[in-house]
Amino acid sequence: MTDMTSSSQVARTLGTDGRSMELKGTVGFSSLPDQLVNKSVTKGFDFNILCVGETAVGKSTLIDSLFKSNFDDAPVSHKQPQVSLTRHTYNLKESNVNLRLTVVSTTGFGDQINKENSSKPIVEYIDNQFETYLQEELKIKRNLMETHDTRIHVCLYFVSPTGHSLKSLDLISMKELDKKVNIIPIIAKADTVSRPELLQFKKKIMEELGENGLRIYTFPTDDATVADTNNKMNEQIPFAVVGSREEIVAGGQRVRARKYPWGVVEVENETHCDFVKLREMMIRTNMEDLREKTHSIHYELYRRNKLTAMGFSDTSADNKPVSLQETYEQKRSEHLREMQTREERMRQMFVQKVKEKESQLKSSEQKLHDEFERMRKQHTDEKKQLDDKRVSLEDEINDFNKRKAQLQAHRAQAELAKSNAAATIRSPRK
Repeated sequence: MTDMTSSSQVARTLGTDGRSMELKGTVGFSSLPDQLVNKSVTKGFDFNILCVGETAVGKSTLIDSLFKSNFDDAPVSHKQPQVSLTRHTYNLKESNVNLRLTVVSTTGFGDQINKENSSKPIVEYIDNQFETYLQEELKIKRNLMETHDTRIHVCLYFVSPTGHSLKSLDLISMKELDKKVNIIPIIAKADTVSRPELLQFKKKIMEELGENGLRIYTFPTDDATVADTNNKMNEQIPFAVVGSREEIVAGGQRVRARKYPWGVVEVENETHCDFVKLREMMIRTNMEDLREKTHSIHYELYRRNKLTAMGFSDTSADNKPVSLQETYEQKRSEHLREMQTREERMRQMFVQKVKEKESQLKSSEQKLHDEFERMRKQHTDEKKQLDDKRVSLEDEINDFNKRKAQLQAHRAQAELAKSNAAATIRSPRK
């Protein structure tokens, strides 16, 4: 880097009116890069890696190899009922730079018979991290400098070393993720595939990604200092990697490697695998670009879609700029109108229900009245019938009594006549 603090150097800058101005001496803003570096080193950095791949494909082993450490990660079985994510955060320090590393790994990915919703928990997790950052950003009293940024900066997508082609699960999952995160596809356990098969497999993967319109992360080439290297490394994607926790002595040095009956595969030997290329490109050269693209592309897309869905817009219907205050007042007015409409609708519904209830009550009352009248009339008719029957019975009783009296009178006369006749008969004999 050239020394911009030299007083003999003539600097050029752009004025507020668009004119180029010449400085006759040192002003001091050339120390801005140093200020930014010091501030960043003091604050530290957040870097979050998402590892997506089937169980036992080597996700944890590769992360251990990338950062030359042994992170705690318990092994899982292939019998997971659904896909879930585990997150671990570690504080790392190299020289005087602090890095807060978060490793998010999928559990049970590809283990279910029905793999239709395998990517859904992953997408939801990424969106939740965007939402957390957005909510902090929208607070009145916010502190983004001290907030732990959990947004995923890179997704290492582990492809099983089949040597043939991508699985349908891989294509569907990457299609769901490519708009939300920087995807770097890697071929796991590349030492299980021969060199010619590996080259053919890489070519096949890139062809399938292009045919299906999948967008993966490409290393930037706009910086002249790394353009040539990044161009060459873009041609190496997907990286064929090997990870190991075991160390052996090779060439007088301890190196990470995998021992086989036929020989040794060194993790950091570029003739054996692409591990060093992946580490150099992702961590040493392009880590800040991954962080910047996560914020400026993926997060901004989520933020724009979310605010648009909430009704916010930068321009009005006639393409005039709209301030946040105007948008707020407009949304407030719309909300009040909507509340008034709802209130009026509810009032009308209440009046309608009251009318319906009154109608039902009147109908019930009329039915009761009609039933009462019917029963009263029935009672009257039955009473009249009973009275008529009583009068008829009384008349019958009177007639019966009269006939009885007459019969008794006839019997008495007959007895009297009989008695007189008997007396008459007895009298001549005496």
